[in-house]
Amino acid sequence: MEWEVVIGLETHVQLQTQSKIFSGASTAFGAEPNTQACVVSLAMPGVLPVLNKQAVQCAIRFGLAIDAEIANRSVFARKNYFYPDLPKGYHISQYELPVVGKGHINIQVGSGEQAYEKNIRITRAHLEEDAGKSVHGAQQGMSGIDLTRAGTPLLEIVTEPDMRSAAEAVAYAKKLHELVQWIGICDGNMQEGSFRCDVNVSVRRKGEEKLGTRREIKNLNSFKFMQQAIEYETRWQIETLEDGGKIQQATVLFNPDTGETRAMRSKEEANDYRYFPDPDLLPLAISADDIDAVKQHMPELPEAMKQRFQSQYALPDYDANMLTSSRAVADYFVAVVAAGADAKLASNWVMGNVAAKLNLEEKSIAASPINPTQLAELIKRIQDGTISNNAAKQVFEAMWNGEGEVDSIIEAKGLKQVADSGAIEAIVDEVLAANDAMIQEYKSGKDKAFKDDQLFDEITRLSGQPGVRDFFRRYVEGSEPLPLKEYLS
Repeated sequence: MEWEVVIGLETHVQLQTQSKIFSGASTAFGAEPNTQACVVSLAMPGVLPVLNKQAVQCAIRFGLAIDAEIANRSVFARKNYFYPDLPKGYHISQYELPVVGKGHINIQVGSGEQAYEKNIRITRAHLEEDAGKSVHGAQQGMSGIDLTRAGTPLLEIVTEPDMRSAAEAVAYAKKLHELVQWIGICDGNMQEGSFRCDVNVSVRRKGEEKLGTRREIKNLNSFKFMQQAIEYETRWQIETLEDGGKIQQATVLFNPDTGETRAMRSKEEANDYRYFPDPDLLPLAISADDIDAVKQHMPELPEAMKQRFQSQYALPDYDANMLTSSRAVADYFVAVVAAGADAKLASNWVMGNVAAKLNLEEKSIAASPINPTQLAELIKRIQDGTISNNAAKQVFEAMWNGEGEVDSIIEAKGLKQVADSGAIEAIVDEVLAANDAMIQEYKSGKDKAFKDDQLFDEITRLSGQPGVRDFFRRYVEGSEPLPLKEYLS
């Protein structure tokens, strides 16, 4: 029996505001437990929430980025449940009237010939507050409650069940992760909890329309863990059904050490939370002028920038797509071109040598030891024929290791190539004359006359033209080389 997996995501994005969503308490990461828990966070009697305008503007910005409906009137609701880290006994969120309605995000899944694009529908995105957390084992035999995060502003982004594989779910999560950073509403730091995904997974027989019973995998803060959790959960559900069992709706946790999911509690329905409008918060009214004000400060979005890179710089689709996968990378590339480098060469170097070194050292492009102006200078030395591509790689390594600027490294390492064929002929003649005995031995069949190809390496070094090595070898072997100019880069 063939099965189909059906996946939807709920993602909690921490908004980049200086204060909490309903109070003036700080949202800075890393504070000591409860040091940023104000009277509103602690739910002291008589306190009232006051909505953070910047959080609303972040939500509008996201709505614009996904071409979504933005409600001119939305309502905050109380989501009622008891948990130790929720001092009010309810959670302020949005239910029937969210600030952001239906939208979409286009993703690319896979690479090469197997790659395909897919449109993922966004159901809604609503504002809410974060809860605190329970700290188990804080003292021997005791648990503590840390309310430092309580009240931190979140935007919960909910998709339709449009994904059909772990690969699609991860592609969507990565695209969303980059988008919220691109538009400046979230720092995207998954280790600090700024971007957390809950994944709803169900399976059904292929061809069936009715959805299977879903289980929600909570708080995945790693794309790798998301992939593993979905794959395990899918296998578990299929095996359970094929063995005659039933899937019970539940909230589950993923254990990265074992690679398994396990049920934590039965999954609540909306009516279990007894939602009702929060009487302490007026309905949120968003005017056309409010939306226009946010729109004026929107950055160029990735898809628009990709198309511009193709038209303005004549880059192929692959290059434009890779360069706009990250705003930091796109900005770096633009700066390299602005400093005078050829666009295609700049693209090759940014996607190639720069990306490889950053990946190897696990650095972001913001931490690159080579800034855009320095890379542009290196590329310009290739363009004007000062150095060959091979020599440029040596210069790049030296620059990365902090050995100096482009021209000083070229000079120190003697990498400047000679473009004048007459000058190179003089070098060849000089080397031939100085090593005539060795060359005659080589011609007579003594293969090892040139120990470790030292003479061929020397001619390359003196000329700065790697191709001259082939010319010289053919000459001393007695075969007729092509005209010298054919070997010059």
